[in-house]
Amino acid sequence: MSNDYIFDIETYPNVFTLAVEHAEAPLHWMFEISDWRNDSRNIIEFFQFLKNTNSRMIGFNNLGFDYPVLHTLIRMGNADAATLYQKAMAIIGSQDEDGDRWMHLVKPSNRFVAQIDLFKIHHFDNKARATSLKVLEFNMRSDSIEDLPFKVGATLTRDQVNVLKKYNQHDVSQTKKFYHHSKDMIAFREELTRKYQRDFMNHNDTKIGKDYFVMKLEEAGVACYYYGDKGRAPRQTKRSVIHLKDAILPWIDFKQSEFNRVMNWLKQQSITETKGVFTNLTAIVNGFTFVFGLGGIHGSVESEIIESDADHIIVDLDVTSYYPNLAITNGFYPAHLGEDFVAIYKHLFEQRKQYPKKSAESAMLKLALNGVYGDSNNQFSVFYDPLFTMSITLNGQLLLCLLAEGLMTISGLRLIQVNTDGLTVRVARSQKNKVDAIREWWQHRTGLNLEEATYKAMMIRDVNNYIGVFEDGSTKRKGAYEWKTQWYQNAGGLVIPKVAEKVLVHGAPIRKTIEQWPDIMDFMLRTKVPRSSYLSIEWNDQQPQQLQNITRYYIAEGGGRLFKWMPPLKGKTEWRKIGVESGWGVQPCNDIKDAGKLPVDFDYYVREVEKLCLGLV
Repeated sequence: MSNDYIFDIETYPNVFTLAVEHAEAPLHWMFEISDWRNDSRNIIEFFQFLKNTNSRMIGFNNLGFDYPVLHTLIRMGNADAATLYQKAMAIIGSQDEDGDRWMHLVKPSNRFVAQIDLFKIHHFDNKARATSLKVLEFNMRSDSIEDLPFKVGATLTRDQVNVLKKYNQHDVSQTKKFYHHSKDMIAFREELTRKYQRDFMNHNDTKIGKDYFVMKLEEAGVACYYYGDKGRAPRQTKRSVIHLKDAILPWIDFKQSEFNRVMNWLKQQSITETKGVFTNLTAIVNGFTFVFGLGGIHGSVESEIIESDADHIIVDLDVTSYYPNLAITNGFYPAHLGEDFVAIYKHLFEQRKQYPKKSAESAMLKLALNGVYGDSNNQFSVFYDPLFTMSITLNGQLLLCLLAEGLMTISGLRLIQVNTDGLTVRVARSQKNKVDAIREWWQHRTGLNLEEATYKAMMIRDVNNYIGVFEDGSTKRKGAYEWKTQWYQNAGGLVIPKVAEKVLVHGAPIRKTIEQWPDIMDFMLRTKVPRSSYLSIEWNDQQPQQLQNITRYYIAEGGGRLFKWMPPLKGKTEWRKIGVESGWGVQPCNDIKDAGKLPVDFDYYVREVEKLCLGLV
């Protein structure tokens, strides 16, 4: 039996509630501190039980919010709701730009009970991946999506406390649901923690890899931090100027004048920061446009279906762990970390080979390997050295151009795509041996490895949005065609990419396929606004109705008109009214039971599928 307990708190000026649920068994606890009762003693006794049984508490943003509030109660021994509410508001206030966001965190050694934070593990504390529990409820396809029932700071009545408790229990049940989706990630962190005798339990994947890297560097005697009276600070290599010629491998040479023009231009540049280096930098070779950028090179045919046939084959060549192996093969390293950095990098790469390619461990190590490159341009990281960053990104792009140049000498070969770590071509089957020869030459010249795959067909809108069908029947989806979304992505309207794939790959009719689609959840969309704003729906001849700040809905015949209401701009007094799905009616569906109230307006979904298929069918 698991010793994990899922929990969540709610704080108001006169009410504090704590809901707990066992991770496996149907066991529930509800505690209240309010004007009507005080469960302080019972809460502390419960915590003592958890401590005595070596249990863990699982939450969502519990390290940043829930546990520090509870820790205050534990230290005091007894508290009223007002005191706990003040602590909660202090925590929220510390997140402002001028606040000290670390001041309320409780060190692992000081925690009364071990904590696991799903928010941290999934890296939702990263701005690009920021995801609330309500959004997860949508992405997990929960029957009910519930928002906070009362305004923050409201004084609640006795009857409202019962409503709050139900909401608190709902959040715990949804956190528990997400916990079960996260069990493989938790198990992996447990394994690492046991193996290395270091706490990895609340690390995101990339942080695990970077901390592991730092640990290995320090074991090799490489100092990664300075230590002083104010704690530790990362060792770094800061550069007032970067001469890009110092970053580019001296042996790279092209026959194509366009590639040489770009490389020579780069070599003439001296920069003081890495942003904005590649604005509008392109090369056109044999009619194909190569676009250079700090994140990597890209280019693609657009609005076209390309197929293999009896005489032609589509070949995809990807460099194995491209950016890490560029560093490993060429001995690139942040100057302050020395050559041991390269040896550790290689060890991490070799370690990844021990795991199946689609395993959680492999995915974590891939992020770790690539995360070091990203962190080399992070001014707060121990890996910071912008010359290292530029060495990786510049040579990565130029070496792919070298590969493309060689392949474009093959008669009849057509370059289809180039993107960051590889490229795709269509070539006569009779010329495939020449592709193999150039691949071998490039691998020998660069010391890198090219992995080959073959497509039956590619349906390409542009470089970031396409479907590729491999010869074994498996499918690669990118951008607008992706329907196996990540937790932090918007999983709304999945019927659209799913049907588009049926149309493009299998020739299915658009409208008939949509009208016969069996899963109502695939029609669901969502919108959200911050707490400073609100959502409303307007029905004919009825007063506008305010909705939850995160609302699930579908496009419906006879539906209401959905609007966002945003605060006035600075110097203005009028609230801004912004239409959502303008021109279409919607049926709110935060409770899935509302899904049958109005018929789905299939015209909307047909139109959206047609956009993905436009120019391709």
